[in-house]
Amino acid sequence: MRPDTPAETVDHTAEAARLERTAGLYPEDAEALLLQAAAHLELSGDRPAATALYDRLLSSSAGSSAELENPHLVRALKASNLWEYDHEAEARAIIDGVRATAPRDAAPWVIVAEALESHDELEAAHDTFTEAATLLLTDAAEPPYSTHPLLYGRHRVRRMLGLPHDDWDALADTLHSSPVSLDELHDPKRVWSLGSDNPAELEAEISRLRAELGAYREALSRPFPVAVLHWPATELAELLAAYPGLAAEYPTHEQHLATIESSLRELASSGTPNLGIVTGTVPSYEAFAASEGASPADVTLLPQYATTLAARGRAVAWPPQRGAGCWCASGTAYEGCHGLAA
Repeated sequence: MRPDTPAETVDHTAEAARLERTAGLYPEDAEALLLQAAAHLELSGDRPAATALYDRLLSSSAGSSAELENPHLVRALKASNLWEYDHEAEARAIIDGVRATAPRDAAPWVIVAEALESHDELEAAHDTFTEAATLLLTDAAEPPYSTHPLLYGRHRVRRMLGLPHDDWDALADTLHSSPVSLDELHDPKRVWSLGSDNPAELEAEISRLRAELGAYREALSRPFPVAVLHWPATELAELLAAYPGLAAEYPTHEQHLATIESSLRELASSGTPNLGIVTGTVPSYEAFAASEGASPADVTLLPQYATTLAARGRAVAWPPQRGAGCWCASGTAYEGCHGLAA
């Protein structure tokens, strides 16, 4: 989650420095932590320093085994940031590159489309939102939560362009839960109301803005993903060899994987949103147990460890996007692996 707290209430420069130090302590989490640090630097007004962090992430993975989990996201954020301090040509080149690579994650698409939109490139923003929706949603029975901003952004841009509603706009309307409809929120005439001298118009617009802000804050304040802990086969074998008392929790690796999938499906069917999976390692788990003053053999420590990994940005959204690899790292697409029965 990228911070959006105003600079007058948070020392964004200090927070960025803290996150950089934390990234040094947890190199396996450096990507998520440094992205948060870069966001704070943008909010502090130090956009060149934010670009330097994006470049640091991109260069650290070049020619090394420590590849970024989401290089498209880093490039999209860099492009958006560059455009904000007069590096338009470089930003456009990066945006074109992101679109050409067609990432399977919604976030880079949303960021580059919104960058175009914020600089009045409405047609290009519309085309970008539509490309992403075509790629990610055509075969989806129900849009994953991560793709909702694609539909909302596309709806907003089409409203500003005066285009009629289509099927995806109708879908966005059904997904939107705020008491104020998307058509009202995305009405281009709203901006005129803000300059009105009519108290009634201003009061009506303030009510709309409060509703919109409430929905936005609700999205931002969503808890960390309800994260289920996943142990790769080698890590689980090492864990049980060191702490045999956990064998009752993990009878076999195959059953462990089946339990993860069934648990997530039960949570989804009960209406629980924002589900994710975190992958554990024995050294990381032992370090966590030591920090808690507890024994790694304590079974009650496992969900706390999962929550901590999620808080450090290690959760991967479930279910995976269509065509993406299964969360179990089998190398098979999710639909042909643990998603086969979905």
